Amino acid sequence: LDSLLDITLIEKNAIYTTCYMSNEVLIGERTLESLQFNYDALKKQGINVVIDEVTAINYDSQLVITKSGSSYPYDRCVVSPGVDFHYERIAGYSEAAIESVPHAWKAGPQTTLLRYQLQAMPNGGTVVVAAPPNPYRCPPAPYERASQIAYYLKQHKPNSKVIVLDPKPSFTKQALFEQAWTELYGYKTNNALLEWHSGEQASGVVAVDVASKTVTTEFGDQIQAAVLNIIPPQKAGKLAFDADLVDSTGWCPVNKLTFESTRHAKVHVIGDACMADSLPKSGFAANSEAKVCAAAIYALLKGQEVESPAFSNGCYSLVGKDYAISVVGVYRLSDDGKIVEGIAGSGGNSSLTATAQDRLFDASYAYSWYNNFTKDVFQ
Repeated sequence: LDSLLDITLIEKNAIYTTCYMSNEVLIGERTLESLQFNYDALKKQGINVVIDEVTAINYDSQLVITKSGSSYPYDRCVVSPGVDFHYERIAGYSEAAIESVPHAWKAGPQTTLLRYQLQAMPNGGTVVVAAPPNPYRCPPAPYERASQIAYYLKQHKPNSKVIVLDPKPSFTKQALFEQAWTELYGYKTNNALLEWHSGEQASGVVAVDVASKTVTTEFGDQIQAAVLNIIPPQKAGKLAFDADLVDSTGWCPVNKLTFESTRHAKVHVIGDACMADSLPKSGFAANSEAKVCAAAIYALLKGQEVESPAFSNGCYSLVGKDYAISVVGVYRLSDDGKIVEGIAGSGGNSSLTATAQDRLFDASYAYSWYNNFTKDVFQ
């Protein structure tokens, strides 16, 4: 690190649990502990790591205030508040209800709870996954989750099935997911282990009876589940609201050159909470944003010109044993500096004509991606 820089990281949790790969915990292929990381390596690099919760930002005094009562001055402040949930948009659902009907969209106790429920359900029961409307954290994740649950059911509870109720008419990597579902889970047959009900069929969940685990769709259909996984509509994390960093969309507007908030100067917002146009709300994209933001802040502190950035995103979805699909995107800041846009001819999805060996390679790449990514972030 530059010896002239004094960097403090304030983090609520001493241990970070990655959301990516947590679907493997649900089906018993991985332990929750294998997803957990600490910040010791950052400390060794000279970063002051504080385990505390940020409660406010005083913009006039340029101070970050924490729950313990401490305050930290800043020249530049980076905020990454993640996501929170619009529980109120699903009648009958609430934050209290997640103790029996989990969302498991933040890895940890919710992941473990959903895992136990899958283990305890009878053979022949129905698992219902209620997907959220756009935008939300990790676009392919609900469909990877449904795929992995179907894989679990195929092995342990073959008379059961998983139903995805979706308010959207389409989703990312859809053709690849549907191809995998057809090959692995009898998709669109009478004995399908997995069903996807689309927004075109008014299949989004609008109400839930938590006690009976019964959902009501936009069309008025009622479906009772043995295991019910509600993934609610999403918004920026609580701190973003408390610190007045959101606009009417519920997300944080930023200058895409530097990720500086358009609402408060010298404060930058990165990750799922910010509005980054074509860049998805994914861990890899957030990491790319963080690097662009760090480079911009360094230039600003040095009085140098900020260079126009490029971004990348990579995502693997494990949909069955030795079977994964992927998407890669490369992005740039538009010439007018206003939006992040995909670079024509870059990136792409796994091929629909890929062989079983190709799918196996993608699965091995998925694990390598995870190991390399977490090493980049935490070590």
